[in-house]
Amino acid sequence: MNPEIMDTDRAFNSMEDRLAFMEAVLFVSREPISPDRLADFFACKDAAEFSELVEAFEARLAEAHRGLQLHRTGGGLQLVTRADRHEELKAFFAVRAHSRLTIASLETMSIVAYRQPVTIAEISEMRGVNSIGPVKNLLQKKMIRISGRKKVPGRPALYSTTREFLKYFGLNDLSELPSLEELTEMFEEKEQPSLFSV
Repeated sequence: MNPEIMDTDRAFNSMEDRLAFMEAVLFVSREPISPDRLADFFACKDAAEFSELVEAFEARLAEAHRGLQLHRTGGGLQLVTRADRHEELKAFFAVRAHSRLTIASLETMSIVAYRQPVTIAEISEMRGVNSIGPVKNLLQKKMIRISGRKKVPGRPALYSTTREFLKYFGLNDLSELPSLEELTEMFEEKEQPSLFSV
């Protein structure tokens, strides 16, 4: 017998141990897990034993009213959110996405994204209003960072976008930013395209 299987067999002393481990494996895996791989790891004697384990796992999720369910996809097993929670999840993340940034912060961040590195004075000049507040807000949310100092009297801080900015907008890098024409369509006020004039 394979020594690894022997060690694994001794590690799982009960059905609860197996179910807990299965949940942990499926939770951390980004890809579906092969049933054969799980069956081998649990040293199941046959397909019937593994099927019993899977059925017990599904029953456990259902009985506990969990927000997750077992999904068979791509020839494997995966934990996914329950279908009856999808609308609530969409609402939750929509509220979060829309409430995090104000129009002033979006204007400021857009200028930083397209003109970086840029100073607060340059941002304020382009927006036509003092921009210290939005800059502080974006710094707190880690959407922008101080990336250096401009070589002029007073050496004002230069601001650039961060990895958090890319993640927030689903970008891999700055080359995926929309064109200025596309960006201005996102703003409600018609005069805002002037923010990006050369």
